[in-house]
Amino acid sequence: MAEQLWQGDRVTKFRIISGLILLLYAFLHFVNLGLGLVSYEWMDAMQDARTYVTRSLPGSVILGAALLGHAGLAFYGLIQRRTLRMPFHQWFQVALGLVIPLQLMGHIIFTRYAHEIHNVNDEFGYMILLIWGSQSAWYQAALLVVVWIHGSIGMHHWLRLTRWWRPLTPYAIGAAVFVPLFALTGYLFEGRRLTELAYEDGFGPEMRADFNWPDAAARSEMIQLLNWSEQSYWILLAALAGIYLVRRMLRRRRAVKIRYIDGPTVDGDRGMTLLEMSQTHGVPHTALCGGKGRCTTCRVVIEEGADTLPPPSLAETRSLQAVKAEPNMRLACQIRPDQPITAYRVFRPKGGRNRAHASQGEERQIAILFLDMRGFTQRTAGLLPYDVVFLLNRFFDAIVPEITRTGGNVDKYMGDGLLAVFETPDPRSSARAALAAVCGISEALEKFNAALEAAGDTPVKIGMGLHLGQVVVGEIGSGSKAPRTIIGGTVNAASRLEAMCKELAVELLVSESLLRAANITLAGKEMRTFELRGVALPVRAWPLKSATRLRGELPQTA
Repeated sequence: MAEQLWQGDRVTKFRIISGLILLLYAFLHFVNLGLGLVSYEWMDAMQDARTYVTRSLPGSVILGAALLGHAGLAFYGLIQRRTLRMPFHQWFQVALGLVIPLQLMGHIIFTRYAHEIHNVNDEFGYMILLIWGSQSAWYQAALLVVVWIHGSIGMHHWLRLTRWWRPLTPYAIGAAVFVPLFALTGYLFEGRRLTELAYEDGFGPEMRADFNWPDAAARSEMIQLLNWSEQSYWILLAALAGIYLVRRMLRRRRAVKIRYIDGPTVDGDRGMTLLEMSQTHGVPHTALCGGKGRCTTCRVVIEEGADTLPPPSLAETRSLQAVKAEPNMRLACQIRPDQPITAYRVFRPKGGRNRAHASQGEERQIAILFLDMRGFTQRTAGLLPYDVVFLLNRFFDAIVPEITRTGGNVDKYMGDGLLAVFETPDPRSSARAALAAVCGISEALEKFNAALEAAGDTPVKIGMGLHLGQVVVGEIGSGSKAPRTIIGGTVNAASRLEAMCKELAVELLVSESLLRAANITLAGKEMRTFELRGVALPVRAWPLKSATRLRGELPQTA
């Protein structure tokens, strides 16, 4: 999970961290404001605690760096874009982000600036009383909503990379709606309470004295500062727009013409890959791995201009050799044309397929279990079909709950065997879940065999192959009815380990890679190296007569 959430370079990671800091600050600020609905004493107490942290030197530096850094990186990212085409949600978030500084300036000037320069006691009561009944009251309410929506969109599109976020989404939506409503309700309730005290009960002078209310000269100064800040911001936006347009014109002057067979002719920016050019200009181009060079579905035949392209890298050459590609065939995600070319897309998305995103596949490092019942053919010889089905269902009813109990699931049943996967957040938890599952299976099998022997039947023996490695998880099949499954060399290796159990007369072969991922010490274990058919590299594994022996090796958290 951590690898998914923190992927990217240092700039990307800083933008994530700064956004999280600002969203946490906004969350605490809004909850604090919402306490006005419960008790103004609680609201004041929480504000005192918050400002003690945020207005300390470290707090001010961290918060200021997060605010300026996050905004600066957002502006920089916009002017660096090669195109302003983006999904609606991204455009919406960008628009909200551009509005926030305009609304935030007045808030900062009349609170933090007023506090530091004019010694104003800028509690919530001061700010609410200052703007209540004016247009600024609506602006500040809008600022609250805009900030929260902007941050919620960013949080959602960050956390959706994880497996556990989707089931939590309904609850997250509820929380995302509750927080601003709670804050706005507290804002409204406290505003009414303060105005009644100040104007109806006649405590206005005392309250102004308590807040050290800024005089006319101080207010005039802050209004001028606000006007200057807003003008400067508009000038900054105009300058950024000018920089973007100049960069766009320069890129067009250096553009390279790309002609697609059975497609349009576009002007691509030098420095972009052919796949990026296709995506920028809306040219349908298949790329199941997302343009990472891990598949060959984006490959093209270069009809003209192949000699102007640099030779393929070692990785691209290896991929092309795997599909026995012709000399003029290249991967669109790996070539960066700087001269005109004519390209034919080998695979193009078909509109009628309507496949979900999951059908494109994702790479995961997970534990794989192959399990097979030994001697099934001889055991069931002469049995009626219904009796065979009854035996298999009793067998699976006994062992499958041990797989699901630890977080695994059966990917497919194969007659008298099964393939199970353990899709947990990270490789270590996947490996530990798999080890716990095979221990449980072995113990459940002992109870199942005891019941068989009591009925005068012969016990069942099994073989299990357990391995951990990189697989591709996706929906494979026709159209929208494609089932979710896994493919890759790891699956084949786990299957071969299970087959080796029969030759060695053992119940389980567990690979070294899985043991290492689970932080199981290898010292004292009889590891063996296996040359498995169809597996390129040798696999080291630990043979076990009974998987129950692993019980003492499992961590307490497994």
